[in-house]
Amino acid sequence: MERNYLFYISVFLTIAIAVGSLIYLQKGLGIGVQIPDKILHAFGYFLLTTSWLLAFKQKLNGLKLIILIAFIIFIYGIVIEILQGVLTNYRQADIYDAFANLIGIAIASLFFTILLKKRK
Repeated sequence: MERNYLFYISVFLTIAIAVGSLIYLQKGLGIGVQIPDKILHAFGYFLLTTSWLLAFKQKLNGLKLIILIAFIIFIYGIVIEILQGVLTNYRQADIYDAFANLIGIAIASLFFTILLKKRK
């Protein structure tokens, strides 16, 4: 049985974003570089969307699957934002984070749509 490592990477990134979004970070990322929060959101969701699209690239024969994956990831991001507001007292739900997530999702989806058209 051939393993789909891209699927496992996608699952890992999905869990990592959830954990990273819900844990308490006292001093930011701890890497000594200040990255604006919205850019981090857009980049994280770009990577997440790209990983899921790559995991299902063999089945990407039309725009419907790209839109479905993008929609599910967008809903996932909204759920994470709601959980931040409900489950934590050190994080807050932010509509602008959801918009930043959507930008990352849209860029990844657009990239794959263009590649899909070139492939045909």
